[in-house]
Amino acid sequence: MSRLPPLSRRTLLRGLGAMMALPLLEGMRPGVARGASQAPVPRRFVAFYTPCGIHMAKWTPSGQGPDWSLTPTLASLAPVKDDVLVLGGLDNLPGRPDGDGHHAAATSAFLSCVKARKTEGANIRTGISMDQVLANAVGKATRFPSLELGIDPGKGIGNCDSGYACPYANNIAWAGPSTPVPKETQPRAAFERLFADFDPNVTQAELAKRRAYGLSIIDAVRDDAKALQGRLGTTDRRKLDEYFTGVRELELRVNAMAGAGPTCGTAVAPARTEDVREKTKAMLDLIVLAFQCDLTRTCTFMLGNARSQRVYSFLGLSGEHHAYSHHQKAQANYDALAKIDKWEVEQYAYLLQRMKGVQEEGGTLLDHSAVYFSSEIADGNMHEHRNLPILLAGRAGGALAPGRHVRCGGQPLANLYVSLLNMFGVPASTFGDDGTGPLTGLAG
Repeated sequence: MSRLPPLSRRTLLRGLGAMMALPLLEGMRPGVARGASQAPVPRRFVAFYTPCGIHMAKWTPSGQGPDWSLTPTLASLAPVKDDVLVLGGLDNLPGRPDGDGHHAAATSAFLSCVKARKTEGANIRTGISMDQVLANAVGKATRFPSLELGIDPGKGIGNCDSGYACPYANNIAWAGPSTPVPKETQPRAAFERLFADFDPNVTQAELAKRRAYGLSIIDAVRDDAKALQGRLGTTDRRKLDEYFTGVRELELRVNAMAGAGPTCGTAVAPARTEDVREKTKAMLDLIVLAFQCDLTRTCTFMLGNARSQRVYSFLGLSGEHHAYSHHQKAQANYDALAKIDKWEVEQYAYLLQRMKGVQEEGGTLLDHSAVYFSSEIADGNMHEHRNLPILLAGRAGGALAPGRHVRCGGQPLANLYVSLLNMFGVPASTFGDDGTGPLTGLAG
């Protein structure tokens, strides 16, 4: 059996003041001879957070098991319905606050399932989040142990919700009880961090030349890429071409959002778009490309911070999201929430379809992933911490059996995290304040 030329997963393309990561190629997998069995494709995890709860009346499907129907809120999941689990009846009681402050307290417990200490000061305390437990276990295999992305920046100090400090409201990833992991909220900065790191040995003249000519990261590394092509098999050459196309398209979009391009005269900081539609799709595309490159296997994404005050004018709404969530059973507020919830699920569906479109050995990127979607509470008016709105997509390399609606009967949300950690090879029997063991029913 002939062997493919060995290629390190850490291989970078270099040229004209830039370095660029490569996608996960077959030639990077260890001990591979043509026709021989290969190492397992890595599993990936995404946590997708939406603020202010969900209008549950238009969320919850009828029917159980594989016999369930999409509701109006979930309608955009139709192309990936067989790849999605709808999980009902999971509670996150550690998210309940002392007194008021439901949004911040529950957001801090979103992935930690640990009750937050009520404080406006620096003595914050919650628990390590599930994604960071996972990153500690599998993150050494990738360039970035984890990736934290979001749409809205947040204050680092002060009171953000009835006596709860702002870090509780603005972060779902926690490296430790007092250490939130900050998220990147600008697509261009995230893109450059992931795909366009400048070579530390490059001269200022080379950097200036690249910028003056407005060269893309693809242009900068083109010669090195051509040299690499000769070392690749047919499948890897196709994957590399598809990857370059995706990177270039995303680069053009983030540059346009930032107003980037060749400039003359005095440099002026470009205006940055805050259009949530453009930013969200760019961030979700970044997640897909980061997984394709095996730059990370763990990612969190916040579509907003707790108590989001976003005004969805493009949906024909004039009020703030948080205000609508306190619906007081008014039909106009229900209708507004239904529009917002439907749009949020559409963004999740976009991510799933993008992941399903990436072919890997033995399936798709989505097949090898677990993509979690939820909010910190259920009904926003009642601040309910029971029966949370939860979607879990993908097959996690065969560990999940999606395409079903499963009612979990009031089990702790922490049990779902125990199961997910186990799927990724992390030994865990408890988690957070109330996890008692793995959640049953996920594998069929």
